[in-house]
Formats: sequence, structure tokens, C-alpha cells
Amino acid sequence: MKKKRVKILIGDIAGLFVAFLLYVVPFLFVLLNALKDRKEANKLQMTLPSEFHFENFITVITDNHYQLLLAFKNSFIITAGTVILLIGTGSLAGYVLQRRRDRLAGFLKKIVMTGLMLPTAIIPTIWVLKGLHIYKTFPSIILLEVALNISFTIMLYQGFMDTVPVELEEAAYIDGATPFGTFCRVIFPLLKPVTASVVIINAISVFNDFTTPLYFFPGADNVTVQLTLYNYLGKFSNSYNLLFADVLLIIIPMLVLFLIFNRRIVEGMTAGSVKG
Repeated sequence: MKKKRVKILIGDIAGLFVAFLLYVVPFLFVLLNALKDRKEANKLQMTLPSEFHFENFITVITDNHYQLLLAFKNSFIITAGTVILLIGTGSLAGYVLQRRRDRLAGFLKKIVMTGLMLPTAIIPTIWVLKGLHIYKTFPSIILLEVALNISFTIMLYQGFMDTVPVELEEAAYIDGATPFGTFCRVIFPLLKPVTASVVIINAISVFNDFTTPLYFFPGADNVTVQLTLYNYLGKFSNSYNLLFADVLLIIIPMLVLFLIFNRRIVEGMTAGSVKG
């Protein structure tokens, strides 16, 4: 027993050390350089600043006529719209695909699996969006983000539905509830753990997405938070102090979201993975 405890303790210490190297050290590196002046930060050394420059954060916020605030607004609209649509469509699709056992459901499950592997076709997608006259609009970028994340979302809901007893639906049907009413009033309230996982995973993915807004949502008025990082990287000179300050400001919303939903994330991800 003592040997087992020693092994577990050593494993815990090793895990903490690796986590420290992977997460704490990079964060400290970014934080320290965000508080330096430009010349000192461009050395990219993990040392204490000779003088703390907290005004770097103010500079990042006010640069380019408060572009960062505009970027936060755009990113929040895209993220909120995407997450809401993913919850609505993903939960309904996962519910139906898990409960149905016919050939059509089996075929649709394969389509969902295929969606995890298919890459984004940039030029054809832009051509379609221009044909629909929605290119560079919020509806288009939200629908694209939904399309990119819907397969994984459906799989999460589908796996969690294995933990919901069918008897609850049968009792609702006996009481005269419609299938849609049963889902809204009986099933969906039981999906809170997996919904929390869907919110945090997709919110982080969409909020931190760089390539999709770059290709499908261009324009100065359509800037998102990740694209503001370009302001401090140039061909001939860089401002790493402002770049790292921008990075720290960008991660705050998703960090707060994670702290709110972290209790239910693991439960939602692992539910339905083990049967019996």
C-alpha cells in the first residue's frame, strides 16, 4: 500500500511539474514581457521588467480609435450567435439520432462523422456566399462557424442522451405531450452538463478562431480580437510588449467563462462514454 501511495504521489508531482511547464511558464513569459517597454520586450527574455509599464494595456485598448473594443463586440456577436444555434440544432439532432435506430439515422450518423474530417473549401464557400449576397456579414460568419462545429456538438449531445432514461419520454407521451414538447420540457433540462461543455468548448473555439474571420469576414469594421494581433507585428519591426498585452486582454473573457462552467465540463464530456 505504501509503495502504491509513493507511486501515486510521484505521478502527481510529475503531472504538476509538466502542467507548470506547459501553462504557468508561458503565461509568466507573456505577462512579464507585456509589462516591459518595446526595446526590452523585443529581446523576448523571461526576466523582470526594469520598469513596469502598465500603460501598455491602455495603449492596446485606445490604438486605432479603440479598435480592440470594436473587435470584442464583433467577436461576442459571432460567438454568442454561433453557440446559441449550436445548442439548438445540436441538441435536437443528437436527441433524434440517438433515439432512432433505423437506416436513415445510421446514414445520418455517418454524415456527422464525415463532417469531423472534411476541410473548409475557401474559394467555393466565398463564391456561394457572394451568390447569396451575405459575404462579409454576421449571418454568414455565424453560419460558417456553426457548420464547422456542428458535428462535434451533435456527437456530444448524442453520447449524453444515452444517460437519459427513455421511460421519461414515455411518461410524457402518456400525459399527452408532443415529441417537441417532450424534448423542451423533459429532455433539454436534463442536458445541462453537456450543454455547459458545448458552451465552453465552442465559445473558446469560435472566439479564438483566426482563419475563418480572416477569409470570410474581412474589413476594418469586421475585425475580431484575434486579428488585432496583426497591429503589433510588422515586416520590419515588432512591438512585442503591446502584442503580449493584447494577448492577455483577449484571454480574459474565455477565462471567466471557463471559471463559470468548469464544474460541469468534465461531467458533460464523459457522460455516455461508458455504458452498462
